[in-house]
Amino acid sequence: MFPVERPRRLRRTGVLRRMVRETTLTVDDLIYPVFVQEGTGMEQEISSMPGQFRYSVDRLVPAVEAAVRLGVPAVILFGIPAEKDEVGSGAYAEEGIVQRAIHALKKAFGNDLVVIADVCLCEYTSHGHCGVIHNHDVDNDATLELLGKTAVSLAEAGADMVAPSAMMDGQVQAIRDALDRAGFSRVPIMSYAAKFASFFYGPFREAAESAPGFGDRRGYQMDPANGREALRELLLDDEEGADILMVKPAMPYLDVIARAREVTLKPLAAYQVSGEYAMLKAAARNGWLPERDVVLESLMAIKRAGADLILTYFAKEVAEWLK
Repeated sequence: MFPVERPRRLRRTGVLRRMVRETTLTVDDLIYPVFVQEGTGMEQEISSMPGQFRYSVDRLVPAVEAAVRLGVPAVILFGIPAEKDEVGSGAYAEEGIVQRAIHALKKAFGNDLVVIADVCLCEYTSHGHCGVIHNHDVDNDATLELLGKTAVSLAEAGADMVAPSAMMDGQVQAIRDALDRAGFSRVPIMSYAAKFASFFYGPFREAAESAPGFGDRRGYQMDPANGREALRELLLDDEEGADILMVKPAMPYLDVIARAREVTLKPLAAYQVSGEYAMLKAAARNGWLPERDVVLESLMAIKRAGADLILTYFAKEVAEWLK
């Protein structure tokens, strides 16, 4: 006998498909990563990330304004300082590049834009690692103090949220304690809780000039083979007081996102990283894939896996398409 069930009945028209759609992507799901650098009048395209730029502070506001007009609710900032040193002092300098960028964005947009500041040292250290180096290794506990100091500096500049990405043990608790002691108990933390040591970060490291000068980051970022350990990291950051938990990268780790959704009630973010962006852009520019369709499909997959928020370099384009 022919099956009684006919799933195609509810796929017959666009309106029917829309009525029974299980997952919805909206502009409110998007966080736009932006690079800011020293100088004036700077709008430098990133060669491995076509359509993405490094902006000086004076060019940052007009660039972000286009996203705000389209309804993108948040940006996350990454800074490229003029000078670097062994302890990444530019990350927590009162007049650091990201601190000045935060001032400019909050002055321009106020509460119409959520400004998130990445908390890490890799863009600011001369050796390119995410913390203080002792005996050719990153000293976890010495780094915690500087991460807390950086988070407070960014909150003082006006950041609405901080996002620690160094993958140091105990970083969420250290930052929460530092923020609370400084009077910023209302500033939430979006933790890069499960950040894998991924080759998909390559274009970002060019953009942020943050490639390690020696060795690699596998001693503190996660082994891509470990899914259970990712859940352990997520639960630890949950217990330490993270307000939002993140999985990075997104598409190669949809299984981790799905499992994370099952173990926490907190908002879950996923980062569609630079390598994911570069691959889709390259395929689209070569005519191999339709850009709009594959980007929306990839983001829908990330949402379907369980992410509430998606950090994506396609944020402006997606906001336009969703209109």
